[in-house]
Amino acid sequence: MNWQEMEYYGFIHFSVNTYTDMSWGFGNEDPAIFNPENLDVRQWARIAKEAGMSGLILTAKHHSGFCLWPSEYTDYDMTASPYKDGKGDIVRELADACKEYGLKFGVYLSPWDRNFADYGKPEYITYFRNQLTELLTNYGDIFEIWFDGANGGSGYYGGANETRKIDRTTYYDWGNTYKLVRELQPNIVIWNDGGKRADLRWVGTESGYVGETNWSLLDSLGDVPEEMLRHGVENGNAWVPGEVNTSIRPEWFYHVREDSKVKTLPELMDTYYNSIGRNGTLLLNFAIMPNGLIHETDEKNVLAFAQAVKEVFDEDLAINASAEATNVRGGSNKYDASKALDGDKFTYWATDDGVKSASLTITFDEPTTFNRFMAQEYIPLGQRVKSFTIEAMVGGEWKELDSQTTIGYKRILQFPTVEATQLRFTITDSKSNPIISNIGVFNAPQILTSPGYYPGTVG
Repeated sequence: MNWQEMEYYGFIHFSVNTYTDMSWGFGNEDPAIFNPENLDVRQWARIAKEAGMSGLILTAKHHSGFCLWPSEYTDYDMTASPYKDGKGDIVRELADACKEYGLKFGVYLSPWDRNFADYGKPEYITYFRNQLTELLTNYGDIFEIWFDGANGGSGYYGGANETRKIDRTTYYDWGNTYKLVRELQPNIVIWNDGGKRADLRWVGTESGYVGETNWSLLDSLGDVPEEMLRHGVENGNAWVPGEVNTSIRPEWFYHVREDSKVKTLPELMDTYYNSIGRNGTLLLNFAIMPNGLIHETDEKNVLAFAQAVKEVFDEDLAINASAEATNVRGGSNKYDASKALDGDKFTYWATDDGVKSASLTITFDEPTTFNRFMAQEYIPLGQRVKSFTIEAMVGGEWKELDSQTTIGYKRILQFPTVEATQLRFTITDSKSNPIISNIGVFNAPQILTSPGYYPGTVG
């Protein structure tokens, strides 16, 4: 529940391949090239905080095997870098900066290591868990651990320069690895897209969207094809919500050629509506430049994004409005329509057992202009709604604005601006009696699109 409420947090990609202009490091890069002369993790944390993010996840070790902390178990780490004369610890620096700025801190540890000589052998699992223990023991509370899905292939492997294949579902013995993680950090959430089911799921794309229908459920066993990643499983037996991971640039690591390809404000807003607005969380990546800073265009665009979101959702036109429901659980004031409009996440409108279809009608004091609708289920009691519609009373007649499927933690709908005296939210089908904690109505200002940008091209 705490993780879901974070909604929006940042990724940081920075390693030796930042200096070789490669997407992935091969594992034979000289640590001496890692020398960020102006590194300022407080800049990263400040930008994340001003952007409205709730945390940062650092790629502590990417596929190259180079560690952004002084690891006891390898020399391929900060001790071999000229940064701070080999005495640097970027994991420590960022953990401290996140604490200073009131951000949660997470770490990414690649299961694949293209530098380590014993990768592919049982010995590597001990090494991997030793490094995992360092990260989860020495840097305070970690809210999320990220295990990349890329595993096995060509690499340096201590000079072997060969291709090594592993069975990603069994090699890491994920069950015992997860057990270790939970012992070290009881409040952590685990992201993994292979092997034993973790807490969070990949949504099958890095383009910045999850399916319009999005169940926070999967089956605890069996393969997870792309269709399940995108939409979840309506009757799944495990709670595995989707995290939408995407980069503010085309790739994850910095490339100067992408300075003109940073996501624009309209693209970032599309991403918001197609992730947080579809019952997901948004993990947005910053690619750190070789000098150790976030590029000014990335900063400018992400701060404009934060301002635009604020302008859309600052004024809820439905807060404490008059509302009536066709069914209220036990006829009790404790569950009546007003509880969905009081801005309190712990109160909710609920229907009687067996009532899977019901309407809630909001009456405005005067004709009201709006173009956004938000609904939230009280997910501590599960995700229930299977389909719903929204209608507006325009000129004395009901006009359908949209018809959709799932809600979950949060669902946001966009539609052409209307002026109406009433809004009717109708749940047409639900797995059980619906429980709605919040409804919001907003009027979003128009955002002028950049030349050559066409909204709705993803998702």
